[in-house]
Amino acid sequence: MSLADELGVPQDLVAAAILAAQQYGKDVADVSLSTIAQVAGISRSTLARRLQGSRRALDEAVRAAGIDPGGRSVRDRAVEAGASLVSERGPATVTLDAVAEAAGCSVHSLYSIFGTRDALFAAIYEQYSPLDDLVRLSTDSADFEQTVASLYRTMAVSLTREPRVATAMLADLFGNPDGPTARIFARYFPIERASVGGWLERQVRAGRIRDIPVLLLMQQMIGPLLAHVLLQSAMTREVHWDESELERTCSVFASAFIRAVALPARGGDTATNHRLDDAKGG
Repeated sequence: MSLADELGVPQDLVAAAILAAQQYGKDVADVSLSTIAQVAGISRSTLARRLQGSRRALDEAVRAAGIDPGGRSVRDRAVEAGASLVSERGPATVTLDAVAEAAGCSVHSLYSIFGTRDALFAAIYEQYSPLDDLVRLSTDSADFEQTVASLYRTMAVSLTREPRVATAMLADLFGNPDGPTARIFARYFPIERASVGGWLERQVRAGRIRDIPVLLLMQQMIGPLLAHVLLQSAMTREVHWDESELERTCSVFASAFIRAVALPARGGDTATNHRLDDAKGG
């Protein structure tokens, strides 16, 4: 018995997968099941049934036949395909069937990897949101003004880059408070509250900024930039900033936030006071 048989993959399907990859000039792992089914002369549903829903088993059977299936993992392909669909359509209308078709995998594979649609959206959020960067910046030892500038730049890049996942999810959150993005927000906001909020609380204790409730400070920092990007997107249907515009926009919002919350440095630190004066426009 061959290894392909042990994996439960018929030899004719292994041959069809290899032939399809050759015909289309792709790695086997990057050829969709629909294409493999067409080359095999069967329907996609029949192919999925004969594979018992396991695309991974097919790739392993191809490897056992001496061919490297190559390509990226189904998880990576699904997250990338899902991100593009979220950007184009908004999360509310993106189904696992649509993601599976775009990623060239089976719906069964998505259920095996993610379990639920919400878990897939969470993986997309983790990949395309600035969450990790915000956590890192919130633990940096850079001075207050430098960290504020870095936080704004990180958020602006995340909101304006393609695929526009963050913007699409925010629009869904505001328009559909009970939708999928609201559940993602509920899952990840405690992390953002602990990181960015914790950093703001440390600035309050250090006497650098006004003693304002941390949620209001976070809203004062993030809200104006979010509103600007969403409004510009609604008016022009796109937000593409070149480097100079990105720097200018982030500088304006960073200066406005510093002007609103910063306190004069304690102990007469002239250099720090001058930096604050510069940020406030003199």
